[in-house]
Amino acid sequence: MVVKLGYLTRYSEDELKRASSIGFDGLEVHAKSWPDDVLQSADKRKEAANEAKALCAKYGVTITAIASYQAGNIPAADRIATFKTVADLCVQMGVGVITTLTGGDPELGPKENVKLWAETFREVAKVAESSGLKIAFENWPGCGLVPPIKSSTFGFNPPAWEMMFNEVDSPALGLEFDPSHLVWQWCDYIEVARRFGPRIHHVHLKDTEIREGVLAENGFFSGGWWRYRIPGFGLVDWPGFFSVLREVGFDGGTAIEHEDGVFSGDRWEEGLRLGYNFLRPLIIKG
Repeated sequence: MVVKLGYLTRYSEDELKRASSIGFDGLEVHAKSWPDDVLQSADKRKEAANEAKALCAKYGVTITAIASYQAGNIPAADRIATFKTVADLCVQMGVGVITTLTGGDPELGPKENVKLWAETFREVAKVAESSGLKIAFENWPGCGLVPPIKSSTFGFNPPAWEMMFNEVDSPALGLEFDPSHLVWQWCDYIEVARRFGPRIHHVHLKDTEIREGVLAENGFFSGGWWRYRIPGFGLVDWPGFFSVLREVGFDGGTAIEHEDGVFSGDRWEEGLRLGYNFLRPLIIKG
């Protein structure tokens, strides 16, 4: 089983150089790293892909996924067009996964949102299958906890995933599994990973710290009682989590999603290096 350790960032030669110097062997990069005129032109996509493949080979770093994160209620035709463009870029670059969000109308419930989601992803699944690609939905809740609670993306918990994959039963559709979002929902992320193992197409590596004093003083709906951290600074049982990934046969890319406010600004790379040092023993280089 070969698993790549990377982080989420914008694509550039400087980031490839940084990743290689630290020891990472993967990157998840944003589709918006490339200007619209590049993404919308087949010739320019091919040129950009050839350049990226040459630079990845130079620095020994694999792009494990291209991220096209869109939240909210977006017309199906617009999203389908975007995914076709990103899918072509992936094929040109030899990248096997597009990471994304479900999107959703915050005024509707999960069942209604699944129907809207299917209008886009029934077609996107066909594109992915024909291109040999996987689509991985990050389980980001897209909302705070201070009422009124409304989310711009609905696919953040196991009941929603069940509805999604029942509605569009394609092996191309799966998850960008992020345990940090499940921690503060009080889900058993290890058992959930075991249950949805075949659907895990990419992994986000982010931790969650529970601030017990704030929670006790202000309650669940106050907000501010949890925060995202670099792996190793929160509650996630990373050895247990990777044990389950091995158990279910996960063979793909992982990416630190660095949203740790402690290591922000000038300390951003310090946090990234700490995350790398913590996780590297759990992920043997292939």
